[in-house]
Amino acid sequence: MSFDLPTPRGTLIPNRPLDSLTWLRVGGPADWLFQPADAEDLAEFLAALDPAVPVFPMGVGSNLIVRDGGIRGLVVRLGRAFNSVSVEGRTVTAGAAALDAQVARRAAEAGLDLTFLRTIPGSIGGAVRMNAGCYGSYVADHLVEIQLVTRQGEQITMQAAELGFGYRHSDIPEGAIITQAVFTAEEGDPDALHVKMADQLARRDASQPTGERSAGSTFRNPAGFSSTGREDDIHDLKAWSLIDQAGLRGHSWGGAQMSEKHPNFLLNTGAATAAELEALGELVRRRVLEESGHDLQWEVIRIGDPAPEDE
Repeated sequence: MSFDLPTPRGTLIPNRPLDSLTWLRVGGPADWLFQPADAEDLAEFLAALDPAVPVFPMGVGSNLIVRDGGIRGLVVRLGRAFNSVSVEGRTVTAGAAALDAQVARRAAEAGLDLTFLRTIPGSIGGAVRMNAGCYGSYVADHLVEIQLVTRQGEQITMQAAELGFGYRHSDIPEGAIITQAVFTAEEGDPDALHVKMADQLARRDASQPTGERSAGSTFRNPAGFSSTGREDDIHDLKAWSLIDQAGLRGHSWGGAQMSEKHPNFLLNTGAATAAELEALGELVRRRVLEESGHDLQWEVIRIGDPAPEDE
């Protein structure tokens, strides 16, 4: 895609391969990769950018399949200017590029309980966008407000109540890029909070293929969640169980595999293409629908164009 770009203070790279920036290590190039110097640089750049140019905000690539043909338009990736974490009273303020685990640890050191973030892969911007959660806690339970830059280049604040949180969902404005999030948390003993996080890590490592190339949970749980995003105690239907019942634990397609350890984890065993990963995921969806009648929905984000030979 050919287009004229404003000149930012940050870094602007043409035809940047994205495979090294995703946890699954697949994906073609972005037409342009933009790493803004700060929020003002991001705002000024987007305000001057042709409205017809597609913009995709990318975190650390923990929940993402970039297709082999790459992404047309502009990919925005926030860097060090957006990864600070500060604590004041019971309030934790984190840049959107701060890792979830980093925020959990920093809060625990200050005696604040955001331990649910410790085992969630990725960065705070993605956690807010997807209302990430585990162990009965969700971003929606703790978020106060966010700062973001709109596609038009406006810097605005949105309160948590405006975000329409649901299960793995928020109503972030189309094209907007989160730059900062503010949380509130209950107080706790720092040592006890660190022990709690260590226990969570041990439980995660015992049940998930954390040493493999994956993007976390591949499909959303199909039922048992309320409109607020909280798990319903009455229903306990899990995507991994439906995949297992369909006989797809460990199933492979080229270099892609559904994990033997946790069948809702899609793995790159070493040389998978994005096309193979997505094809295996779609096979799983078809088989589960045939076996159980449940239509699994992707939790992993898939974006970009296929390679020409895959079209």
